[in-house]
Amino acid sequence: MAIQWNDKDPIYVQVHQHLVSLVIDGVIKEGDPLPSVRTIAEAHRVNPLTVSKAIQRLVDDDVVQKRRGLGMFLKDGACARLLDIERSRFRAEEWPVFKTKLDRLGLSLDDLKT
Repeated sequence: MAIQWNDKDPIYVQVHQHLVSLVIDGVIKEGDPLPSVRTIAEAHRVNPLTVSKAIQRLVDDDVVQKRRGLGMFLKDGACARLLDIERSRFRAEEWPVFKTKLDRLGLSLDDLKT
């Protein structure tokens, strides 16, 4: 699954969001190992340090754990935790912008259903 790059966000944020999407979509399941930093870096043609920074955000979100000598693994409950984090982020960051645009254009949520 390729990352759709944008110029708005730093690369490590986009890699992090890609990994979050893989978890939420069930591509990476709880208990599964994350792909290695090198694998991700090569697949997406980014610097391994950038990938490490993205994975560190998953560690900070408390959804992965390091198993010495084995790599990084998705914790139990990771999908639910990431859904909560993403919902909160959407409500705080994306929804206000979206709502303002709806109001400016005179649209309601019902208008979008058609």
